Amino acid sequence: MKQFLIALALTSTSVYAAPPVDFDTRVEALRNAVGVPGVGIAIVEKGQTVLAKGYGVKRLGGNDPVTPHTLFATGSTGKAVTAAALATLVDQGKIDWDDKVIDRLPGFQMWDSWVTREMTIRDLLVHRSGLGLGAGDLLFVPRSNLSRAEAVRRLRYIKPATSFRSDYAYDNILYMVAGQLIETVTGQTWEAYVKDDVFKVAGMTDSVSDDPDRFANPDRAQPHARMNGGLRGAGDQEVLDERDGLARNAAPAGGLAVSPVDMGKWLALQLAQGKLPSGGQLYGSAQAQQMWRPATLMPIAPKPPELALTQPKFLSYALGWHVQDYRGAKILQHGGAVFGFQTMVVLMPEQDVGFAVEINSEDGELVQGLVYELLDHYLGLPSQDWPARFRAFKAKRVADGLAAFKAKGAASAKSNPSLPLARYAGTYRDPWYGDIVVGQDRQGLTIDFRSTPRMGGRLSHFQYDSFLTRFDDKTIEPAYVSFGLDADGKVERVTMKPASPIADFSYDYQDLLFTPVKP
Repeated sequence: MKQFLIALALTSTSVYAAPPVDFDTRVEALRNAVGVPGVGIAIVEKGQTVLAKGYGVKRLGGNDPVTPHTLFATGSTGKAVTAAALATLVDQGKIDWDDKVIDRLPGFQMWDSWVTREMTIRDLLVHRSGLGLGAGDLLFVPRSNLSRAEAVRRLRYIKPATSFRSDYAYDNILYMVAGQLIETVTGQTWEAYVKDDVFKVAGMTDSVSDDPDRFANPDRAQPHARMNGGLRGAGDQEVLDERDGLARNAAPAGGLAVSPVDMGKWLALQLAQGKLPSGGQLYGSAQAQQMWRPATLMPIAPKPPELALTQPKFLSYALGWHVQDYRGAKILQHGGAVFGFQTMVVLMPEQDVGFAVEINSEDGELVQGLVYELLDHYLGLPSQDWPARFRAFKAKRVADGLAAFKAKGAASAKSNPSLPLARYAGTYRDPWYGDIVVGQDRQGLTIDFRSTPRMGGRLSHFQYDSFLTRFDDKTIEPAYVSFGLDADGKVERVTMKPASPIADFSYDYQDLLFTPVKP
């Protein structure tokens, strides 16, 4: 490998034609320091893969090494693949980016009838629908028994947070709509179309769009997370059950698994604007420009001093890509975080460079640290030891979140529930999520989320008429469950909010409003 990298560096016109000479050593040192079991990295420069390699192991405690062909779940980086699948249909004349969704997907419906009539295919991909951050994510997080079609049907019951096209708010559910639209237009499921008309055409022979294909491949990484430190993200690394990952109904938003080798092919395809090594096109250059064109301005949150150099001056969302600047250079990037995995994909069009970092844990500080080290390397900038900076930032965030969670518990009012526990029991319904059942046994109250398999557990009294969930599945973020009483002392509503200050936004408990279901 070293001889190959040196030879490539000598033949390229770029000064930075390969990773830093000590890159392998650096990755291994960081992987061990952070405690990440396995890493996959792909780097492409001027159309050539200069690195596609695995580091570490597929499973904590095991000896099976990560290879260049090991599959990693890649989360929301797959949104760009869904966009590319749509681009092939645009080239075929079957759809246009600005077609009305309702014309291509009969029965599609948003909360507002005007938005239903006006929403375009482009709108599905650029996070300007008016929905709130992560709205509807509990239809697939942590898993679901709902079909994609049923989840899309329930979209009509989700109230908007802002007016249409007025503001940016990241969502996943509209990529589910895009997947359903592909099925309606092509007669193939999103999974089959991506497999046959994207991956096969692009030569991405490792990559899979469906769980059965992933589980059938022995060369796959296992998910890991930190669960025993009081909050998710704190404590010791442990192996998760891979079959408890993202529900398949949301796969168009982030349900792919891709190897480092195939990431190299994907990066090269993107930088070549859809051109294939064989000389054909997966999609045309006109569609490549459409997918990279900024559509929605994004707010820029201030960074802490140690990360100030990473703060962009412009930030926008295109079709499955963030478009921004970094220290004078234009970059396109997208991260993905899904049940025990994290990935980041980066394109530097002006330098004709792209790279991706995949890990089989939720320690995103390693991903971001390596990404910014590579950005600095390819821009010829001095090293900033970004991994150390991101590690310090993450450690403080987790520590602050844990302290806040403990402080809230310690400060809870010493009160008793207003009602006997039996009077909280019952079935409650939210229009878009569905039902929860609050039961009672000898140990107290229980709760069961009926649209989500194995999402149940106990309610322990917190204060007043609020309880804290204790899910049997410890990977599920706990929630505060509050019962609202009417003037007669009967439960008239149930609301929730995440208990963890650092919970992932997809646990959108705060959007739920349950009311009693009459027998």
